[in-house]
Amino acid sequence: MKISQKGLYALQAMMMLARNYNRGAIRIRDVAYEEALPEKFLELILLELKNARMVESVRGAKGGYRLRRPPSEIQLSEIIRLIDGPLAPFGDAEQLRSLISRDAEHRALYQVFLAVRDAAAKILENTTLADIMNAKGADTSKSSKRRKKKDEPASVLPMVVHGNPRAKGD
Repeated sequence: MKISQKGLYALQAMMMLARNYNRGAIRIRDVAYEEALPEKFLELILLELKNARMVESVRGAKGGYRLRRPPSEIQLSEIIRLIDGPLAPFGDAEQLRSLISRDAEHRALYQVFLAVRDAAAKILENTTLADIMNAKGADTSKSSKRRKKKDEPASVLPMVVHGNPRAKGD
């Protein structure tokens, strides 16, 4: 299973809205800033979440977006399926079951894929936004995700890319 960048942004935005569930609507600009997400891309993601009735928009001076349901009622699988489609890398569970029944030569391989898909789906279907907000290590402070200055060290190792001028001197 691979979660797209769009899917990751959607999860991050939903986590931000979950953290602020009892505080009312949050402006797109604030979500983008706190989560270090591109604002225009975030607008499209929130519109998709709104059309799926996961979030709602509020107009006016105190307007923005908020969750339509409590964080304890929103499963991660629901968000991922909306944004990225089926949880399996080769299609949905029915498609894999069909391959298992039709392709005897590769049946064992497809059964492994189905088992992986089912295990991932079970975890994601049984994990809510509230669960990850309550997990150990979840930092709920406002300043935890603010954009880093260009000179600050990255929190992950930089990727070496062929032809990257930064990689030559390292």
